[in-house]
Amino acid sequence: MGIGHYIKDIGRGKEGARDISRTQAADLMGQILDAQVSPLELGAFCIAMRIKGETPDEMAGFLDAVHQRMQRIRAPGDQPVVVIPSYNGARKLPLLTPLLALLLAREGLPVLVHGANTEASRVSTQNVLAALAIPAQAAITTIANGEVQFATTAAIHPQLQQLLEVRHTLGLRNSAHSLVKLLAPCDGAHLLVSSYTHPEYADSMAATLQILGTTALLLRGTEGEAVADPRRCPRMQAVRNGSCDELEPRQEGSLAQLPDLPSDISPESTAGYIRAVLDGVLPVPEPIARQVRHIVALARG
Repeated sequence: MGIGHYIKDIGRGKEGARDISRTQAADLMGQILDAQVSPLELGAFCIAMRIKGETPDEMAGFLDAVHQRMQRIRAPGDQPVVVIPSYNGARKLPLLTPLLALLLAREGLPVLVHGANTEASRVSTQNVLAALAIPAQAAITTIANGEVQFATTAAIHPQLQQLLEVRHTLGLRNSAHSLVKLLAPCDGAHLLVSSYTHPEYADSMAATLQILGTTALLLRGTEGEAVADPRRCPRMQAVRNGSCDELEPRQEGSLAQLPDLPSDISPESTAGYIRAVLDGVLPVPEPIARQVRHIVALARG
């Protein structure tokens, strides 16, 4: 059938573009994931959606298509899998998404981190976890309580990884970069920890999660990562049972006592800092400790 008729609707510019339904969005993304579109159609889709912007219904439809095709990880059964998407990486501060994951595992929760190295200039979670002896898995079918596993986007769905890589050709983010931050590749109960960079995305992300019925902790992340800024507490919200509630207001200014963060943000240096925190040599930064408490409460509430 092709996606030309969808591009005709969404590609009329910011003022003239028409939204498509959740069902239509699922069909559109399904054809992309099934490699049934030409490179020209794919580029037109990416640019058109970049200009128009995704509605919550469209994003829910895109996620429906991925959910129907992706590799899924089975939850242990007694607890939800905590899912932490990691796609931004770090270039200024040490990347502490792995610390968040390991602190949650220490609470006995199963934790799945998924991501990709989308920017070569940034330190990635995959590299920091590798320095902590947690390698990426080519395939994950189960995950145990108290365990952290990392899956690449390509392992979840290869064509989704290719859609992310279109950015290298066009020089622009596309819908996949928003989609992966809302993706929970699980069978059974799960709790998503997701983040936004720009405050205006908070409402649209929360609306999409509510449409999907996903339980989630949503926060303004550190350099786009779904971990609290160790220097100040960001706004945190809980999405559950169709509602969105504030858990933590945004802290104005910095903490009275700043954590002793390493100036070297390499994977090896960051891994060393994380080990020191886990071993009790250094304290857990308070904003991250609060985030852990909120996630544990959501998982067991």
